[in-house]
Amino acid sequence: MVLVPPLSRRTLLRGAASLTGAGLMTALMPVPPRPARAEEALITRPIPSSGERIPAMGIGTSRRYEVAVTPEATAPLRQAVERFVALGGRVIDTAPSYGTAEDVLGLILDGLRDKIFLATKVAGRGRAAAQAETERSFQRLRTDRIDLIAVHNLVDPEANLAVLRALKEKGRIRYLGVTVWRDEQFPDLEAVMKREKLDFVQLNYALDSRLAAERILPLAAERGVAVMVNVPFGRDRLFKAVKDKPLPDFAAEFGCRSWAQFFLKYVLANEAVTCPIPGMAKVAYVEDNLAAATGRLPDAAERRKMEAFIDAV
Repeated sequence: MVLVPPLSRRTLLRGAASLTGAGLMTALMPVPPRPARAEEALITRPIPSSGERIPAMGIGTSRRYEVAVTPEATAPLRQAVERFVALGGRVIDTAPSYGTAEDVLGLILDGLRDKIFLATKVAGRGRAAAQAETERSFQRLRTDRIDLIAVHNLVDPEANLAVLRALKEKGRIRYLGVTVWRDEQFPDLEAVMKREKLDFVQLNYALDSRLAAERILPLAAERGVAVMVNVPFGRDRLFKAVKDKPLPDFAAEFGCRSWAQFFLKYVLANEAVTCPIPGMAKVAYVEDNLAAATGRLPDAAERRKMEAFIDAV
């Protein structure tokens, strides 16, 4: 359920160009987005349960990877993933409920599988359903090894976690976890995190949606649980909020050259966050988003300024 608002991002760019040309474009984006370069090492974060380090920016596949499973339809996505890997990216997250996304990844990861930290989900009700769904994921992804499977939206966590533990014991998966995507789910998430031994949680956290930082992110740090962040752009809320607005001057102090980088660096600046997973269906988005995982991150005072800025718009 990680959604990047490419339409909103395009709207920001195209709208500026169509209204007043270069003048408004310059005001809206004072400096062109700085693409990540291969020589710029990505920030990495450890998975606490193992110590393995992964790049601190991943790809989410909801909606944008739900295309026909053909070489022609998937070619642009293959190009985006190839660029992602070339720049040091590894983490790609999907789910059986994301339409054809698992099948699409199974096709486009041919030749790239060993370079990817592959994550998917399970939402079976009862062990038999969970076992059947995970087997379909292995088939659709065309792999005999999945790095992480998480219980999707806390659906029947006891049954699903039992199935995932069995898969982990057999070496078919390396990590297990649970996911949510709404603030209202945090009390249930907190209870599961305290009750179960998890490697990962996935949750919603963004510059305009900061509730996770109050209890869940500190709990993850305390319990040694890695954190993937879905909807780090607040779906389309953040891009809509800053439409027609220039980046604040202070953004340059920590290397931001686009709104996407501004939003992502805020999320990454919380050290409990392991890896945001915005959607990236185009090479340009890959370059822009991965640049957020390079260089300096905002400090506590700068994060407060970012919060004040977005709260005021």
